[in-house]
Order: sequence, then C-alpha cells, then structure tokens
Amino acid sequence: MKTYRHYITGSIIFGVSTGMISLLARWITGNTILSSPESLVKYGLLGGIGYSLVGAFSIFMFGVFANKIRKRFPEIETIGDVLQKRLRKDGYLFMTIVILFLGLDSLFMQAIGAAVLFDLIFNIPYTISLLIFFLYCFAIAGLGGMKWIHRIEGICIFFIFSAIIFIPLYFFIQEGSFKVYDGIRLYHPYLLFAKNQEAFAFIATFMLVGFGQVFTDRSTWQRLYMIEPKKVRLTFWSTAFVWSTVPIALSAMLMIVIFEGPFGETYTLLFQLITKINPIFLSVLFFLFCFGALSTTINGEVHATTIHFIKHIRLPFKKTMSDKQMRKESYIFSGILLFSILVITHFVKFSLLDFLFFYGHLYAASIPVMLFIVLSKRKISRLMPYSIVVGWLLSATLFGGLTSLQTIWLSFLISGAFSVFSMLFAEVELISESSTWK
Repeated sequence: MKTYRHYITGSIIFGVSTGMISLLARWITGNTILSSPESLVKYGLLGGIGYSLVGAFSIFMFGVFANKIRKRFPEIETIGDVLQKRLRKDGYLFMTIVILFLGLDSLFMQAIGAAVLFDLIFNIPYTISLLIFFLYCFAIAGLGGMKWIHRIEGICIFFIFSAIIFIPLYFFIQEGSFKVYDGIRLYHPYLLFAKNQEAFAFIATFMLVGFGQVFTDRSTWQRLYMIEPKKVRLTFWSTAFVWSTVPIALSAMLMIVIFEGPFGETYTLLFQLITKINPIFLSVLFFLFCFGALSTTINGEVHATTIHFIKHIRLPFKKTMSDKQMRKESYIFSGILLFSILVITHFVKFSLLDFLFFYGHLYAASIPVMLFIVLSKRKISRLMPYSIVVGWLLSATLFGGLTSLQTIWLSFLISGAFSVFSMLFAEVELISESSTWK
C-alpha cells in the first residue's frame, strides 16, 4: 500500500528544470491573467512592468532563504511541519489555522479568476463550465495526488509559453510595432507616463504582499522539499527570472487590443482580445493557455490545502488514523472543498486588486513571524504567532484615514514590532515554565 507521504510528494525528486516547471505551474495563475489588465489600466505601463517585477522579486526572495530552510529543517515535508517543530501547541494550532485561511483565500481567488475567464470564453453559464473544470481538478489533484499533478504540469507550461510567445509575435508582425505605439500614444497617453508616484507605491507594497504570499504558500513549501538540496536556490532564482516574462507578455497582448481606441471595463479587454484573435490556431492556444494556468494552480492549491488540513488540523485530533484513512479523508475533503468554492463563487463578485489589498494586511503581517520562526535560533515566544492578528486588526481598524497601501505597510510594521517585543519576553516565559516544573 502506498503511504501518505507518496500522496504528498508522488515520490518525485525535482532537478532544476522540472523544479522550475512545477514552480511556474504554481505561480502562473488566473490572478496573473486578470490582474495584469487591472494593474496596466490603473498604473499604466509602469504597473504592467511592476507586476512582473513583483512576482519575480517574491520568488527570488524565497529562494534566498530556501537553502537555509532546507539545511535547518532537513526531514520535513510541509510548512506545517516547521510550525510544529518551532511553536508550542496553541501557537502551532493558531498558525495552522491562519495558513489554512490564507490557502482558502488563494484558492478562492483562483476560482473567481476561472469563473471570469470561462464566462468570457464560453457562451454558456459559467456555473456549468466551472463545475466541469472542478470535476477535472478533483480527479487530478484530489484523487491523483502529486504524481498526477506533476504529469500534467509540463504539458500546461508548454501551452502557456507557446501562447505568450506566438500571440504577441503574430500581432506585432501583422500590425507593426510603431503603429501599436502610435495608437497607444494617441488614445491612452497616460499609460506611457513614467513618473507615476502611485505606481511606485503600488509596486513596493505589492512586493511586500507578494513575498508574504510566497512565504506562507503551502504548495511552494512542498515543492521546496521535492527539489534536490544542491539545486534549490538556482531553481527558485531561475523560476523568478522566467516568471517575470509572463506579465510583460500579457501587457503586450492587451496593447494589441487597446491601441485602436477606447475601452470599457477592464475585464472586457480579455474578451476583446479573444474576439481579435482570428486564426483558429491562436484561439485554441489562448484557451489552452488560460486552462493550463488555471488548472495547474488550482490543482496545486487543492492538493496542498487538503494535505495541510488532514495532516496538521485533522490528525492531531485523530492520531490513530492510518495512511489509508488519511488518503480516504483527503479525497472527501478535497471534494467538499471544491464544491464549497463552486457555491460561493456563484454568489460573490469583486475586484481582484481590492481583494488582494484586503488580504494583503495578513500576508504582510505574516512576514516578520515567519522570518523569526525560520531564522531565529532562540526558542520562539508563545506570543509570537499572535503578532499576525495584532498587526492585521490594528492596521485595519485604527487608521481609517490612511490608504490601503499605507495600512498594509503599517500591518507589517506593527506585526514586526510586536514580534520583537514578544521575543524580549521569551526568556521570561522559559524561566517561568521551568520554575513551574520544579
């Protein structure tokens, strides 16, 4: 019988190229496709370039710490294992719930992205297309585990990069790059405005949020422990470089759409792009690009969230579970998870950037705590995990006059200050505990 570890890793060891494919499959997401138009329209060309820098910076920075994490915690499988090793029981439970909450948020955002894209591409109610899509994800990620996820990732990455190379290339050769540039300068000159202070603030803040997102991502941690130890840093840094090309290619695609005149809602840009792609070959390629980006991300998210729930929340309350029972409960949980998201997605509408700002407080507040857990050699204070909720609540409630970007930085600073403060009393906690034992 295959162990639960096999369900987690698929007994796969990544080299640099396969590790890059798996990480790219995780981080080229529906948000990348949908947020690129929003950032381009809201912050101009600088926003589009900044979006690519943000993602690259986040993955690159995780790579900086990746070697140290592998050396310090060599025998683990997930982010929850590190939390269990470093935190006390209440702190561990609190952090696992926070990580689960962040994972559900990330998964929900992907589902919303899938709903919007399927609504644009297919002329049928998106509930039906999303149901079929989720059944596919359940079969691959819920039932198949990492082994099947890995089999699909390479094919999807092939379609993704084929689309971002061939579609812009086709249109720029057909229309001419000067004609596109003149059209942008005539109809949307604000997109070329380079001295946009708001755009710089957005890029800097989004880098903070993005790094928090990568640092707390369950799926990325799983892949970290599937890469050969000597190739970890190179794999993450190479992934960051390659990833940065995707948002720039998407921005180039959108310029093809808007250079001939004005446009309405941001999401309609994607619809206009679809209608503008005339050769059937490119239309099919664009659909496979969207499907590949969405399916690989949701497969990774569902798989990682399921493992996090079963191993770190369910198992502590039912310690007698065998590997077979854990796999069975994983199948059930992943099915319930996808069905719940399908129902919620049907009733909720929002802006992806607004949603990202809302959860940005949590991601920013998580960074100081995770850095202490991973890097500090001292015993972690019992109060440390609660720095996240302190930073989040104070920044979101007490500073109503500040912008969303400013409160995200405030959340990071408050959490950092509270983390340092709690560590100052870690020694006192140890003395108190040892005297209690005496």
